[in-house]
Amino acid sequence: MCSGSFAKCLGATLVPLSVLCVLCNILLFFPSGKSIESKHITNEVWYFGGILGSGVLMIFPILVFLGLKNNDCCGCCGNDNCGRRFAMLGSMLFAAVGVLGSGYSVIVSAVAISSGPMCMTFRNATLTVWNTPFNKGNYLSKTSMWSACKEPVDVVSWHLTLFSILLVAGLIQVAICAVQVVNGLLGALCGDCCRCCEKGDN
Repeated sequence: MCSGSFAKCLGATLVPLSVLCVLCNILLFFPSGKSIESKHITNEVWYFGGILGSGVLMIFPILVFLGLKNNDCCGCCGNDNCGRRFAMLGSMLFAAVGVLGSGYSVIVSAVAISSGPMCMTFRNATLTVWNTPFNKGNYLSKTSMWSACKEPVDVVSWHLTLFSILLVAGLIQVAICAVQVVNGLLGALCGDCCRCCEKGDN
């Protein structure tokens, strides 16, 4: 397969992942589907890992990867001044941007999963306490501890589900961008479509 076609496939795969990450990050602003005061939203949500890291920053590699197939691969092969190879080389830089963005989302998600959600842990007639009752992931294997969060209802499962999706999607994005680094290097060294080049040499 031509490296440009492969890059286009990678770019197409990144699109739904990026949309998914943005949606997950937005949903995290509404714990259990409810609107609450901004000061009661988990801190890691405000780091915008899914919106900024796996979303906005991923736009650049997506556009570049999808555009690499637009040029005629065979027409480029006999040309000493082939801009196609430079395009593949340039795609490596944008792939690195993708790795940084998705890597940021992965780190934020991992920290959020370890820390747990912010929730209301105590309330009486005069006092309401909101904090993060879990630390270092000690609640992950002990669901009995989840009852420490009184409100929002089911906030722990909401938090875990969405940040886990962000974590997995971010790791997939990192892998895809890393693959494009290798693909871009091969495309820059031996041309976009080796088979076309070989036919041209014959």
